[in-house]
Amino acid sequence: MLFRSGAIESIKDQPQGRIQYAAPYLKINSQNNDNEQLESSLKQLMPWRKGPYQIGDLQLDSEWRGDMKWDRVIPHIKPLKEKTVLDVGSGNGYFTYLMALSGAEIVLGIEPFLLFNYQFQAIRSLISNPPHAFVLPLKLEQMPNEAVFDTVFSMGVLYHQKDHMLHLQQLKNVMTIDGELILETLVIDGIHGEQIIPEDRYARMRNVWCLPSTDTLNTWLEQTGFKNIKLVDVTKTTPEEQRATHWIGDNTQSLQDFLDPNNDNLTIEGLPAPKRAIFVCQK
Repeated sequence: MLFRSGAIESIKDQPQGRIQYAAPYLKINSQNNDNEQLESSLKQLMPWRKGPYQIGDLQLDSEWRGDMKWDRVIPHIKPLKEKTVLDVGSGNGYFTYLMALSGAEIVLGIEPFLLFNYQFQAIRSLISNPPHAFVLPLKLEQMPNEAVFDTVFSMGVLYHQKDHMLHLQQLKNVMTIDGELILETLVIDGIHGEQIIPEDRYARMRNVWCLPSTDTLNTWLEQTGFKNIKLVDVTKTTPEEQRATHWIGDNTQSLQDFLDPNNDNLTIEGLPAPKRAIFVCQK
């Protein structure tokens, strides 16, 4: 923890700039950065999963191209202007900032993994007049059961939940009446009732508990009491969106290494390759 705190203190000495979205980057337009020192400090906080970011002319190319997911989400949701927004499993806050820059009154990201909280602090320290976006080291179950959020995002979280129905109920509990849920998760092709529960790992990931078909997931949302349920996108994950970069640390494997080398429709374990669905619905 000490080296992470030291990295952030070093980053605080860098010039600040305004943040804007210039796809694919969340861009901080600071000038006269000490790029060598800045890169060294930011790399002490690896792996950088969500992004990408650009600070001055230093490009922080994260493992994920978050802009590609954002482009799939944004056409299908209610405007975020003046909304109170919750970003569950926010990581380092890349999407949290995009939500704030879309006009939300306030955006709270919750992320239990402390490293990603440090990454958020590092980026925030580089921004002059940062938007009303915040990340706290919390799990959803640690949030008060109060209906305060107009829009709730759960992206890349559901498949890590042992109890998927409890997760959906907890999301619903913190939403205002007629509030909107944006749910993005891994799915499989199949009919109603079908799902895969991996025996060990899925695409080398631990703690993947449920891979439902879209019809199955639609039923889960109905059973939780959501209404106006719409499946707005299903996209196979590609190495363009999830890729190895020199910002992910010593373990340089990414999606390309998690797929069957002879069949990119299968994972290395022989399961269907990652495909992600986006559902939008209301409380």
